[in-house]
Amino acid sequence: MSGVPCNLKLNFGRFYLAGQEKSRQCRRIAIKRFIGYDMPSAAYWYEQFRSSFHHYLITMKTVSIISGLVTILFSTIVVSVFAEEPGYTDTPLIPGSKWRVHDQARPQPKIVEPGKGDLGTTPPADAVVLFDGTNLDQWVRTDSKPIEGGIKNGIFDIMATGQLQTKQEFGDYQLHVEWRTPAIKEGFDRMNQGNSGVLLMGSIEIQIIESKASYIYADGNAGAVYGQYPPLVNPARGPLEWQCFDIFFTAPKFDGTTLKSPAFVTVVYNGVVVQNHQQVLGPVRHREVPGAYPVKEKGPVLLQEHHSPVEFRNIWIRPL
Repeated sequence: MSGVPCNLKLNFGRFYLAGQEKSRQCRRIAIKRFIGYDMPSAAYWYEQFRSSFHHYLITMKTVSIISGLVTILFSTIVVSVFAEEPGYTDTPLIPGSKWRVHDQARPQPKIVEPGKGDLGTTPPADAVVLFDGTNLDQWVRTDSKPIEGGIKNGIFDIMATGQLQTKQEFGDYQLHVEWRTPAIKEGFDRMNQGNSGVLLMGSIEIQIIESKASYIYADGNAGAVYGQYPPLVNPARGPLEWQCFDIFFTAPKFDGTTLKSPAFVTVVYNGVVVQNHQQVLGPVRHREVPGAYPVKEKGPVLLQEHHSPVEFRNIWIRPL
């Protein structure tokens, strides 16, 4: 280490710790999840440590070696935490936003502990019951194959049934969906941990994914309008715990083929508002800006199958 310039050793760690200002909040979230509590700035604490030794480094070779070793160790820890931070830096900007689609630097939503107890709600008298635990008569597979089983103890697993959409199409509505993600196993892939989604009109996705014990890019966490808007806060429950969406959807309106009004959505996630009459930019796309609205004012409700077991129960809808 004696042949390495002191300033190079110091700046090696500082490079990873300081970074660009736009990434600081993502780093804070990662450190908080990694060690269990918040650190406003890892760079600050590192610089405090380094500066306390700075005037000794000029004359004390031993301290210089120790400082160099600490620099490398600290840098290694930081790199290991942030090297796989989810998201992208090369995707297009979301229209009207400073953030890119699935932006790695976009701030993660604040964690809010949801209420306790069963979040289930029995359907009101005017609801169309889409699943009550007994059959899937209101659904078809999107690949047109027959639905073969999948129901157990009043619950169905989307991996067993295949991707589903309702037979009936809906415009404006109130939708209730209860779901839960599987247990986390060693070596799990966070991008596919409980990954599913509720697609309004078959194309506007409200994301389902494990967001308590894990997380991905901000606009892909549970309760996000996928690829467009992160949830306002994160009220996720953990793996194997039942969670629910109450979704209030206003479909786009057309005059002939001309769009007169875009879609809007409000999402209540585990009793907490996470999308508040949010304008929808268009149908979902991965790593791309939303597509153009198809010229229609009604569509099916779709439950996505995305290579991960996700269970559902108690699904109903009220046309408005």
